[in-house]
Amino acid sequence: MTIRVLLADDQTLVRAAFAMLVESAGDMEVVGQAATGREAVELARSARADLVVMDLRMPDLDGIEATRRIAADEDLAGVRVLVLTTYDTDEHIVEALRAGASGFLVKDTRPAELLAAIRTVAAGDALLSPGPTARLIARLLRSPALPEPAGGPECLTERERQVLTLVARGLTNSEIGEALGLSPLTAKTHVSRIMGKLGARDRAQLVVVAYESGLVTPGVLPG
Repeated sequence: MTIRVLLADDQTLVRAAFAMLVESAGDMEVVGQAATGREAVELARSARADLVVMDLRMPDLDGIEATRRIAADEDLAGVRVLVLTTYDTDEHIVEALRAGASGFLVKDTRPAELLAAIRTVAAGDALLSPGPTARLIARLLRSPALPEPAGGPECLTERERQVLTLVARGLTNSEIGEALGLSPLTAKTHVSRIMGKLGARDRAQLVVVAYESGLVTPGVLPG
């Protein structure tokens, strides 16, 4: 199945470069380009996009508000948003995730990694760029709390706690499976069950739960 991608960035050259990259992939096509957040919301509807690659800083309507409107629109329930930010210290990443973004990458990500990220997010998984993750969590812990989950890690099995720890490190289902000797499908099943137990809406919130509960500590690599 071809992934229908909408590119939203206020810089024409950046959009053109991303468009060339996306079109070079056999399983993707660019169905629209937006220079403002408002255009991104409108095109997400009219172009029937599967995924929006969203810049955070745009005129008229910024990427955060555009993401929020897309996530809140029932007619766009299947549209995923992948945020691209210029710097890994961008102060708005947390707000973007709260608004409904399924993940983020920094703009200096290698082309192959961007294409892989698009596939990951389009498939329904969340993605957090490994480099900025620790700094993101540090900011999350200093920010007003996200909506409280239904439960904490104490309601999880030992295996589920292991999986949650790796989710918090930004690992994909395949990487979690490899680390724990599980198939990617089994890892995905564990993640789904964890989300159900914790009442989390997505993997991004699972990361928050893991750090706020003390299950994982910012900047400390798992042993």
